[in-house]
Amino acid sequence: MNFQQQLQRKIDTRTKPIGSLGVLERLAFKIGSIQKTLTPELKNPAMIVFAADHGIEREGVSPCPREMTWQMVLNFLRGGAGINVFCKQHGFNLTVVDVGVDYDFAEGLNVAREKIARGTENILHAPAMSIETCLKAMEVGAKYVRMEHERGCNVIGFGEMGIANTSPASLLLHHFTGAPLEICVGPGAGLDAKGVEHKLNILKRAYAKHKVTTPLEALATYGGLEIAAIAGAVLEAKRLGMVIIADGFITSSGFLSAFEIDHSIIDNVIFSHASKEQGHQVMLAHMKGEPVLRLDLRLGEGTGAAIAYPIIQSALVFLNNMASFDEAEVYEVERYRETPENLRS
Repeated sequence: MNFQQQLQRKIDTRTKPIGSLGVLERLAFKIGSIQKTLTPELKNPAMIVFAADHGIEREGVSPCPREMTWQMVLNFLRGGAGINVFCKQHGFNLTVVDVGVDYDFAEGLNVAREKIARGTENILHAPAMSIETCLKAMEVGAKYVRMEHERGCNVIGFGEMGIANTSPASLLLHHFTGAPLEICVGPGAGLDAKGVEHKLNILKRAYAKHKVTTPLEALATYGGLEIAAIAGAVLEAKRLGMVIIADGFITSSGFLSAFEIDHSIIDNVIFSHASKEQGHQVMLAHMKGEPVLRLDLRLGEGTGAAIAYPIIQSALVFLNNMASFDEAEVYEVERYRETPENLRS
């Protein structure tokens, strides 16, 4: 019996009907497979939120002003945002990284200072980033994953902040999956129908302007500094054998970019939820991801990943602590079905 058969056997022989814990059983199998152990554990969970601005914001594709990016980062640093309260609730170490915010944060603030540029270029007129800039952002992501891994973290999630970043996420989704832009583009932070139509027209023009051939070129051309940082972080977390928790639409565009660079990242990824943003459903289908939760979330920041964490923990609690049929001296249903004479005895 090989390791995966042993792991499945352990899952199946807990005191429950086979498959009765549904998604939890598949999570237990996945995490055990990642860690290559029959007794997997999650240690020192970390959340890294990458923040950056976007040139495409100048085209009115978001109802929110550019200044909200740095204002929300300050809210993160003060502990007042959704990601702060959920990370505190579930014991995540939270790091906020300025990888490209168009603002100078005061000295003494607890922000990781990795500013590569003051936002991306306007995709309507030029590639969002050069290949060199994109690779720098990816390395920032990888760097912070290594830092967490060195402190004993083996499970990590990522979040983002950047006004108008549903636009690059939509373009990446369209490019990598071929889904019509009409499906990829949504209201983002709250556009009305007229606003969504304007956003769609801008993104159609932006996409038509550029020709790319490789996943890295697509990420550089259509993406954002924070999205590139997430892609680099995911690739590094996979290399280090960590459990990686994906969030919603924008964060998942970084996962999608990493997936197109290296399909094997999916072996380590748990999709925390299915976002209310319609394009996220397309991303999940493309990567064959099974969401843990369906709560109509669309906040971003990494909140879905933090909220799903106790459910993910429950998968290991049952695997490691639930009695087996033999230990509990209870008839094992599948074994009984194979030998009904047990009833007569």
